[in-house]
Amino acid sequence: MQIVATLTGFILFCIIFLGTTNDDTLEKVPYGAKLQEGVHHAVEEAKEAVDRVNPFGTPAHTPPPEQVNSSIGDTRWHSDWRWRNPFSSSTTLDEERAVLPPLNNRPPIYTYYDVSQRRKDPKSRQAEQDLIQVWRRAWWAQGFRPVVLSKSEAMNNPHFRTMQHMHLADSVENELMRWLAWGNMGTGILANFLALPMAAYDDPMLSFLRRGEYPFLQSYLGLDNGFYVGSKLQIDTALKEMLSSKTLRYAKSFDEAMPHDTLRVEKQPEAIAYYSTANLKEKYPPVREKLEESSTVPDAMAMLPSLINSHLHQTWQNNFPKGIAVLKPLARYTTALIEPAIEIARNLTQCPVSPIQGSCPPNIPKCKSCVSNSLKISTPKIFRNDSSLFTIGTVPHPYTIQSLVTANDHIDLKFIRRESKRDIWLMAATKEILGTGISAYARLPTFKDAVASPFGSARSLWISAERPYSKDSDEDRKELDWIFGFELPRETISTGESKTPIPGRPEPPDPVFGDDGKPPTQQELQTQKDLLEKAKLFIQSGRRSAAKEIRATREQIEAWNLGDTEAWKFIRAWNVRRRSERMMWQKEEELNQGKGTFDRFIDRIT
Repeated sequence: MQIVATLTGFILFCIIFLGTTNDDTLEKVPYGAKLQEGVHHAVEEAKEAVDRVNPFGTPAHTPPPEQVNSSIGDTRWHSDWRWRNPFSSSTTLDEERAVLPPLNNRPPIYTYYDVSQRRKDPKSRQAEQDLIQVWRRAWWAQGFRPVVLSKSEAMNNPHFRTMQHMHLADSVENELMRWLAWGNMGTGILANFLALPMAAYDDPMLSFLRRGEYPFLQSYLGLDNGFYVGSKLQIDTALKEMLSSKTLRYAKSFDEAMPHDTLRVEKQPEAIAYYSTANLKEKYPPVREKLEESSTVPDAMAMLPSLINSHLHQTWQNNFPKGIAVLKPLARYTTALIEPAIEIARNLTQCPVSPIQGSCPPNIPKCKSCVSNSLKISTPKIFRNDSSLFTIGTVPHPYTIQSLVTANDHIDLKFIRRESKRDIWLMAATKEILGTGISAYARLPTFKDAVASPFGSARSLWISAERPYSKDSDEDRKELDWIFGFELPRETISTGESKTPIPGRPEPPDPVFGDDGKPPTQQELQTQKDLLEKAKLFIQSGRRSAAKEIRATREQIEAWNLGDTEAWKFIRAWNVRRRSERMMWQKEEELNQGKGTFDRFIDRIT
């Protein structure tokens, strides 16, 4: 209190004797100008000190702490349940951090691969490793965490010593090793790497599996020993009962060794395709012919990766009968902007390469083949929330879209405030679904829901205009493979050897014209491309540049277009985090797989 009283008296003295001093009087006082400047500085410091010690003031909010693994380069994010709030800064108190939904828990799904028990010829072994990559990519895209187990996990199970002293049939011992490896890991799913998800993301069976809660130890009709679910306690109990059973030593198959009432058998699920030997021989004659001769078995194995990949692609196409919508708001000015999205759409609608064209997955005997069910690509000006339509959206930075619409690459504060309209991209994209009478603040929650909700993320792909997925980048193409769960076509199909003709690469859709009905001329299209390249360079240098003008222009246009800026930052952070999650999982699996040491399975994820 003495300090406060002294400061208060000093401030009053300064105000009375120095506050009204004019310049003429200051000239007569030694160091008068410096003394006045010092007094004003002291007054401001005193005000701040009083605010800090004021017990009746409102408490200041503090930004949430930085989360682990929440930034890459200049992209930063914060995972929080309040991600639907229109503006991220209201949660993070930071203009640079985008608020994203918390990462979904990925339940583990295990497969067992013992190199010593597999075929020795190089062609078959390469096919098996390719099949494991297909298996992991498909389950990852459906929201699971695929893990490849080996003999090491089985030997780490305490029950392994008990089994080691038994003389079991090879088929029983091999299956028991799978269970020992599974029991060592705990609750989850045990699947053969030839059992893959062939259904929509929100299929009831896949939704049940993603919850990660399995009340019973279950197997399924039609999947034989290819698919089990259960908790660690249930798995351990089943192993104890099997190893203590007197019939185990004399059993010829694993089903005979399994005690009654240990497994609960459910009906055959429609969402799982199992490429067992029986199914391959029954449903795919070309494969059956090669499996019947021992010399051609490697050729049959080599057919499976591309066959299964084509079925995954075909199943995805059947989920969207209305085709693919490449979003194109402000159509007259964004033809060049959406070219990368058009390229992705053409890859998705192209018929995949398959050794048996027109075939169907084992779980969908009456599917619609790509040949007879070609998808259409449309370029609507507005976003439509349609479950039978897949949407690819390209979100531009406010500087990019403003330069394209105005055909101007010199944007300054005067132009921003007097000649540009606010949030033009977000307003145009959501005009139909939300109308024209609401602000960008009310539009952002709907936009974020379309991007990051479980329903929206499974039915749309959103990319940044300044960092799209490039067709010339092998890294970008592989990233798309992991997002969709299958390898997208890399080359154009011109002809085929099957009886049914194979359609080639679909042509780009007809251009959407502007409100005046005229398409952009070649000169206008070239201008769009030039402006887009300049905008990319500007956005990339806007954060790192030492030039105050560049930083100021970017900050000004982002402040003037808060809605478009929030949408762009949300998309950028969403894509970077999705890739980061997969890369972290990849590093963990590389360590566990040993990178091929002692003939173990080599992890080749990229």
